[in-house]
Order: sequence, then C-alpha cells, then structure tokens
Amino acid sequence: MRHLVWAFIAICFLSMGCNPKYYTPNTQNVPLLSEKGETNLTVSGNGNQAEFQGAFALSSGFALKANGGLFIPPDLDNGNGGSGSFFEFGGGYFKPIGENLVFETYAIAGFGSMENHLPSTMESNPLTQGDISASVLRYGIQPNFGYKSNNFSAALSSRVVNLTYSNIEGDLIFDGVDQVNYLKDNSSNFLIEPALTLRGGFEKIKLQLQYGYSINLSNNDFTQDKSYLTLGLNFNFK
Repeated sequence: MRHLVWAFIAICFLSMGCNPKYYTPNTQNVPLLSEKGETNLTVSGNGNQAEFQGAFALSSGFALKANGGLFIPPDLDNGNGGSGSFFEFGGGYFKPIGENLVFETYAIAGFGSMENHLPSTMESNPLTQGDISASVLRYGIQPNFGYKSNNFSAALSSRVVNLTYSNIEGDLIFDGVDQVNYLKDNSSNFLIEPALTLRGGFEKIKLQLQYGYSINLSNNDFTQDKSYLTLGLNFNFK
C-alpha cells in the first residue's frame, strides 16, 4: 500500500497484512498551545510509520500547524506490501481555560498517494500485476481539549474528516473482487476519529503516547485499519 496524504498528514496511510487496506489513521497533531509565540514539535511513530508534527501560535488565539509522515511497513515473505507518505496543514483557534486547561480547534487538509502490491494474487489472476494506487485527499476539523502542566499533559481530540480517492489505477483482483472498481465505488468516506494523547517528562521535552480509533460512518466494512498506537517525543518552547 502506498499513502501520501496526510500532511502534517495523516493521511491517509495504509497498513498491509494479507489483505489490501486503503487507509490507516495517522497520529493526530495535538499541540495544546496556550500563549503567543509558543512552539510545539513532535516526532512519533511505530513499526510501520514515522511522523513529524509542528505547531506555532501566531497570536494569543490563532495558530498554524503542519504534519507529515511515511508509511513504510516491510513486505511479507510472499512479497505483499505497500507504502505511503502524507502531508497535512491547518489553522485554528486556541483558548486557555484557567491555569492548566486548553481548548483548541483546527481546520485541516491533507493530501498524498497510496499503493498496494500483492504479487501473491498473480497466480490465480495471470493477466494482472497485482497492483493498485491512488491519490488521496482528506479535509475536515479537529477539536482538542486537554490538561497541561510542566511535567504532564493529557488530551482528548477528535478528527472529523472526509476522505476521498482519485486517480485510481491498477489491476489488483483480490478474493475475486476487482479492487479498482471497489475503491472507485467507495471513493468518498466520512470519518470520525477520537484519540487520547498522554505526555510525561520535563518542561520542554516529554514522552508521548497516543491511541486513536477510526469510525467510518460511510462504510463500516471499508478495508481500512480502525485503530493505531504511536510513541514519540514531544518538544515545547515558549
């Protein structure tokens, strides 16, 4: 699979096992900004993906953010696999609530591409190459609400987005189903993706753990990953 969407993003990433998959949710960019000039940076990932995120408070209430990443899981022994990359950007509003609470919400947009290659399907479909690729676009909003202190922070966030595919090409047939036609028939998906982010450490550098879940309201059976867990380092400068 190959994804080039989410941006810093994403977005849209693939995860590959024995079956083709056309989407894997990326780590959400949850900066929890609270004052003008504050910068928040994160590097994160897991065994299949690597990501970088950044955000900067332009004023006492408005911020910009961007994120990007690569999805590069190793191929299976039979050669099945895929890859992807992604870029996403956004802008929005943040507001401190009291000493330690922060609310923020961002409009976000990400773009990229993806590919799956399943050479194991070629024996039963000899006139095919077992490949599929597409361009990806994801856009929507992401509200965040969290607690932050010098040594610990915790946040709940939810990405509400529309995910679309275009330039779909290839000849992959899996379990008797033409996957190009399948992806064209499911080229638009509405997703709600809640996530929990925990950070702990020092004032300027913390260990970050994020768990997220993707709910596809358009097609619950869409061939995608529904959850993820990433680990990273978060840097904050005021």
